[in-house]
Amino acid sequence: MDTHIKGLGTALVTPFRPDGDIDFDSLGRLIDYQIEGGVDFLCVLGTTAETATMSDDEKRQVIEYCISKIDRRVPILLGCSGNNTHALAKEISQYSKFDVDALLSVVPYYNKPTQDGIVKHYEYISGCTDKGIVMYNVPSRTGVNMTSETTLRIASDCKNVIAVKEASGNIRQVNEILKYRRSDFAVLSGDDFLAFPLMTLGADGVISVVANSEPHLFAKMVHSLQARDMDTALGIHNSLLELYKLLFDDGNPAGIKAALNSKGMIDNVLRLPLVPVHAETYAKIKISEDLLARFGL
Repeated sequence: MDTHIKGLGTALVTPFRPDGDIDFDSLGRLIDYQIEGGVDFLCVLGTTAETATMSDDEKRQVIEYCISKIDRRVPILLGCSGNNTHALAKEISQYSKFDVDALLSVVPYYNKPTQDGIVKHYEYISGCTDKGIVMYNVPSRTGVNMTSETTLRIASDCKNVIAVKEASGNIRQVNEILKYRRSDFAVLSGDDFLAFPLMTLGADGVISVVANSEPHLFAKMVHSLQARDMDTALGIHNSLLELYKLLFDDGNPAGIKAALNSKGMIDNVLRLPLVPVHAETYAKIKISEDLLARFGL
């Protein structure tokens, strides 16, 4: 199953107006900015989108708007996650009716399933759709790590599980997945900083936060890695080191929303319990963004 979920994918933020409502005008401009910047696909309603704070009606509005606005210019990876397997299966069945290319679903969070539980979870939800499913391993948020053995077992047993977004931070674990994966199973970095080293090991791309504000630059790095132009890619990676850190100093998506606000692209508004970055962090992010622009990066 080939859904073209490779290369650079942006984990889109959801812009909000000062009154807290979704700012669809800014979302549309952000989508155009990503596509013009050369991203390969867009991730809608992921963690960075503050999806957990949105109502079912708002999520449906965002999905329908993004599908219309993107207009098949790039593939869409749609976030669809939960820690109640049967409830999630019903949601996936509904989301599968939308014109999207694949679904991104995180390892169940909070209830900390065993590895066998994770296997059974993905087996169950993958049987509820003919869409490709991208697993998302992010132990810092879910409380449990999906091991390389578990990832490979699911990939072997569930043919419409097409990829994993790996954000464990464990390069050895990712290397094992890359070594033993089936030929059509993609491995995507879930960490901007690790995109460079993981792609040098053979990873197929990254689902990126920083690409919201720097799509042109990050796309050039990813595409240079795909072309094995290591010097160009390493230079870009090094130019982004400070920004990688700053965007997560006060949490995600607070950092990337500050970066986009510093460019005049969105209001610096988040939904509780998330709040904007501290003033000191904002100032550092703006300086970092200004330096990238000043040097033509």
